[in-house]
Amino acid sequence: MLDEINKLDTLKDEENDIIGRVYEFFLGKFAIAEGKGKGEFYTPKSIVNLIAEMIEPYDGKIYDPCCGSGGMFVQSMKFVKAHHGNQKNISVYGQEYTKTTYKLARMNLAIRGINADIRLGDTFHNDQHKDLKADYIMANPPFNQSGWRTENELTSDPRWAGFDVPPTSNANYGWILNILSKLSTDGVAGFILSNGALSADSTELAIRRKLLEMGKVEAIVILPRKLFYSTDISVTLWILNNNKKARCVEKNGEERHYRDREKEVLFFDMRQMGVPYEKKYVELSEADRLKVSDTYHKWQQEGWKDNYVNVPEFCYAASIKDVEGKGFSLVPSKYIEFVNRDEQVDYATKITELQKELSIILAEEEQNKVQLKRLFAELGAEL
Repeated sequence: MLDEINKLDTLKDEENDIIGRVYEFFLGKFAIAEGKGKGEFYTPKSIVNLIAEMIEPYDGKIYDPCCGSGGMFVQSMKFVKAHHGNQKNISVYGQEYTKTTYKLARMNLAIRGINADIRLGDTFHNDQHKDLKADYIMANPPFNQSGWRTENELTSDPRWAGFDVPPTSNANYGWILNILSKLSTDGVAGFILSNGALSADSTELAIRRKLLEMGKVEAIVILPRKLFYSTDISVTLWILNNNKKARCVEKNGEERHYRDREKEVLFFDMRQMGVPYEKKYVELSEADRLKVSDTYHKWQQEGWKDNYVNVPEFCYAASIKDVEGKGFSLVPSKYIEFVNRDEQVDYATKITELQKELSIILAEEEQNKVQLKRLFAELGAEL
C-alpha cells in the first residue's frame, strides 16, 4: 500500500489539494462523531471563512493561541489564494494545549506545505509567543473555561496590564486580553466566544467597558445555532481592531480609505441565516458570509453613509453613547431593530380563517363518530 500511495503525485493538481481535502474531510467527520464531546480541535470551515473574509489576512503574521487542528491557518491560506494574494507573505504562529490535537495541526499544515511555528503548551501558563505582535489573530477558544487559574496565579500577568484581572471562574476575558496583547499596532482579530461574554457582569463588565472606551471592539456578530458539532448553542464572533482611526491602506493591491470608527461598534444578527448540513447541523452559505463581510467593509470606509444602512433583524451601527446607554452590553438584539410581525397580522381576517378551519375539523370529527358507531354496530358492539 505504501509503495502504491507513494506513486501518487499529490502536487500535480494544486487547485484540488487532494490530500489536504481528504484530511479536512476526515477531521470534519471525526468532529461530528464526537457529538457532544469536547470537539474543540475543529472549527467548521464556514465560520473560519467568515472570519477570514472579515479580517482579510492578506499578508503579515497570523496567530492562533488555541489552534486546534490548524483549520484557521488552512482557510486563511485558501482565502489568500482565492483572492490572488501571495501566500509567501504570510507567516503562521500558533499554540495548542492538547498533545494529540497539536499533532493533528502539524500534520494538517505539513501536508499542505504550510510552514508554521506551532508550539505545544498551556497558552495562559506557558505562553510560547510572549513577544509576538501579530497582524491577524483568528481563534476559537474553549467556551466558558473554568478553573483556568487559581486565585494567586497570573494576577500580575502583563497581558492584562491596565485591566482588571479576569476571574478564575471563566477564561473568556482571559482569552480576549491575551488576544489583544498579541495584536500589532494595526492588528485585527476575529474570534469565537459563547454569548455569555456579551453581557457578563462584575469584573468582566469592567474589562468590556474599558475595551469599548479604548475603541478596540469593532464588530459583534451573533451566529446561528447548530453550526458547531460539539454544541448546538448560538455563539458570537468578535472583531477587535487595534487601529480604528482614519487612514489609507493598500489591501492586496486595492487602496482602502478607512474612516474614524473609534467611537462606533457594528452589530450583526445572523441567527436566521445558514443552510442545512449533515441533516442536523447548519453552515453559513457563501451568500450569507458575503452579505455580512461586504456590509462590514462598506461601513468601515469613507462614504459609508451612501453604501450602508441599518437593516432590521440584520445589522446596526451603534455609537459608544448607544452602548453606554445599554450598560456596555454587547448583545446585538439590544441594538438591532426587531420586527414585531404580530402587528402586521389582520386579526379579523385571521379569525375568519381559523373559524373556517375549525368548522371543517369539527364536521370531520362528527363524521368520524358516525362511522365509528356504525362499525362497532356491525361488529355487534353498540357504543
